[in-house]
Amino acid sequence: MRPHGWLGLGIILVAEVLLFSGNAVIGRWFTPIVWTGYLLLVDAWLFRLTERSYLTTHRLEGVIVALVSIIGWWLFELYNAPRFWRGGDDAVGIWWQYHRLEPNLLLRRIGYDWSFATIFPALFLTAAALRASAFARVRIRPWAPSPNAMLLVVWVCDVAAALPLLVPSAWLVPLVWTGLVLVLEPLNARAGRPSWLADLARGDASRLVSLTVAGAICGVLWEFWNYWAITKWTYTVPMAYLGHVKVFEMPVIGYLGFLPFALECYALYHWARGVLNAPEEVVI
Repeated sequence: MRPHGWLGLGIILVAEVLLFSGNAVIGRWFTPIVWTGYLLLVDAWLFRLTERSYLTTHRLEGVIVALVSIIGWWLFELYNAPRFWRGGDDAVGIWWQYHRLEPNLLLRRIGYDWSFATIFPALFLTAAALRASAFARVRIRPWAPSPNAMLLVVWVCDVAAALPLLVPSAWLVPLVWTGLVLVLEPLNARAGRPSWLADLARGDASRLVSLTVAGAICGVLWEFWNYWAITKWTYTVPMAYLGHVKVFEMPVIGYLGFLPFALECYALYHWARGVLNAPEEVVI
């Protein structure tokens, strides 16, 4: 494995030891630090499998993914923001909220952006490694919806993606994690960009399966590492969504959201890259 993989593993282990030994600095910055270690480790693992990765052969793509990740997660924060307009931390509509943030606003913004920059790369590197190993050969009968059916889906999902911004309600949470993917994925497939929907038309489900499993893996790790951090997030959801039944800080039913979330991030990234006309460098 490349040296940066061992460095990443070392960062994870040292951060864990310092966190549980009560180091307050690591506790406040644990999320971006541990996820930086994860990225280094998985990037090196992917290079070992495929001889390509963000830190070795596709550095420009790695930079673009990180930038789109920051912008993309601020978009999700926009979905979350209207909940605070309804009465603070006890508002019915809050989905997630942050605790014990850095008081210095500049450092807080650095912490936000550093953390957000790891989200898309973590999902994509994990998915690429899975696709190069466990899910290299996942074949199905070729499937492609009719153009009229896809147009109807796009119209419906345009409304679904906009509705949570217009009507602040925790009941609309699922639309945030499903609306955009069904809007953008058909556009990517039609434009010839990397697309799991286009793959399905060729009978290849390896990208779809790898992304959804990567979403589950990263989702569990996000919640696992978040649980013991000093600066962390928690969730407030309706009781009907089993909000009181939690694994770490996440209501158990919320883990299902990580599956379409990975697909949504992938669709958003390749749509943005197409709009920017970025060079064709693709790890997954």
